[in-house]
Amino acid sequence: METYKNYVKDVVKFGRITMILGMFAVLLPPFLMTFVFGFNPGISAIIAGAISQISVSGAFYFSEPISYYPIIGTTGLYIETLSGNAVNMRIPAAVTAIESSGYRSGTDEGSLMGTIGIAVSVYVGIFFVLAATFLGQTLIANLPENVTRMLTLIIPALYGGIFGQFAVKSYKTAIFALCIAFVMTKIVALLPGNMSFLITLVSVFTTIAVAKTQLETINKNS
Repeated sequence: METYKNYVKDVVKFGRITMILGMFAVLLPPFLMTFVFGFNPGISAIIAGAISQISVSGAFYFSEPISYYPIIGTTGLYIETLSGNAVNMRIPAAVTAIESSGYRSGTDEGSLMGTIGIAVSVYVGIFFVLAATFLGQTLIANLPENVTRMLTLIIPALYGGIFGQFAVKSYKTAIFALCIAFVMTKIVALLPGNMSFLITLVSVFTTIAVAKTQLETINKNS
């Protein structure tokens, strides 16, 4: 689809610009605190904090683009990276949009539908963030305790919902993903230090390998 290729080229061109602007926007507050107001924790504290953060989320630098790309495409990756909330908002919105449209993940049409879903979720998210800013604290403070405890289950519920949507398409891959994630959780618990990033890396890439093997087997038999 020539039109789609030209569209992606424009997305990459403007996406790079927005990513650079986003990087400067993120760095602006600490630069102001350091060079204008003179508040600085020291280079040793900055390095220690950076190492700690990288050890936890560094694996997502590799796993998220690979695992999310078939769902949301190039445009969706740019939007998701800048807006955040990938797991609890962007990916569920993209998956729902693709499923509702009838297109398949991994196709150009599916990527476009996923992008539309993500774009809509950004505006919806902004609305609810503003509403929560002005009304959320008062509302949450008056909720019953059992309801507030249930709110902590939102993220696991979203994970489970997305997993279920894909599990019905390949139950063997789903079972393998659950098993490898469980095994890696137990292994990482025995390792010294905070090596939780290994759970994500190993689980994502081994599951992709298993799914690819199953797909090749189906294609050979068909």
